[in-house]
Amino acid sequence: MNKKTVAVIFGGHSSEHEVSRISATTIISNLDTDKYYILPIGITKDGRWLLYNGSVDKIKTGEWENFGVPAIISPDFKSKSILKIVNGKVKSISVDVIFPVLHGLNGEDGTIQGLFELSGIPYVGCGVLSSAISMDKAYTKIIAKNAKIKQAKYLVVYREDISKTQTLKKIEKNIGFPCFVKPANAGSSVGVSKASDLEELKNALSLAAQHDRKIIVEEEIVGREVECAVLGIGKNAVASCVGEVLSAAEFYDYDAKYNNPESKTQIPANLPEEISEEIRKTAVKVFDAVSGTGLSRVDFFVKKDTNEVIFNEINTLPGFTPISMYPMLFNQVGIKINELLDKLIDIAFEVKNM
Repeated sequence: MNKKTVAVIFGGHSSEHEVSRISATTIISNLDTDKYYILPIGITKDGRWLLYNGSVDKIKTGEWENFGVPAIISPDFKSKSILKIVNGKVKSISVDVIFPVLHGLNGEDGTIQGLFELSGIPYVGCGVLSSAISMDKAYTKIIAKNAKIKQAKYLVVYREDISKTQTLKKIEKNIGFPCFVKPANAGSSVGVSKASDLEELKNALSLAAQHDRKIIVEEEIVGREVECAVLGIGKNAVASCVGEVLSAAEFYDYDAKYNNPESKTQIPANLPEEISEEIRKTAVKVFDAVSGTGLSRVDFFVKKDTNEVIFNEINTLPGFTPISMYPMLFNQVGIKINELLDKLIDIAFEVKNM
């Protein structure tokens, strides 16, 4: 069997840099070395690209930066390679497939996917367009609306308008309190807060504006937070079982997800079978609506009392940390992580050949 060379890219210039390193540690540790040569390439917080050849444990701690050598993906379509730079000399290393493990800004918003397209190298995950529209919650909502997928009432406001009286009045009239305020482009609930009155709304808008010019204000949905993992290509993708988030905080923000040990997940979620099936079907529908390929995690609310399913958001490069839902959901339905990684790499080649 011919071994494939897999470039695993992690880190990045984003608020989720540390989470990316943990995800990369999981993926590198579970890739079958009988099938793959692994080239770990880390991007530091200040944007340097380094090829790392050392213990995977040092990726998690951040020590890897001390041992990396400069290396970048060549945009030359013919070469399909990584350019390693040592003592001023450039060495070309052929690459068969790229596995990006980059969360948030510049990692799952279509920017680095554009570089992958230029390189001509197959890559795991969604393409440029689907990554961009899924990262931008405002555009995701437009797509969901056109696909007739139920979602919360929302408004889009901009940083330069948040202190205007007419903006605040519009939110009060159309959304009301309590409401949730979030940056349109930020991962893992960074910059998200709940506002129960006008003063809290002003503070929430100010916080969100620190992360993005475009801000989403949504009505509160009282109910359960559930997630479903998707694997494949468009409408032919398969959905996992449904998992439920049991947040230790009022809502599942970055701190509740990664720093609060009291936050739990329940897999599978304790839901009526018909509700779980509706969630699974809707997850694939959302994935197809955004032209998804490879993988995504699709998040929903299940309304209290009525069990109505409300789409929340889609994450095109979900985490692979020990507490991340995506691998756990597929593990529950019998797809172990090493098999899951194999499938994702196979899909990358399939997409390239379409």
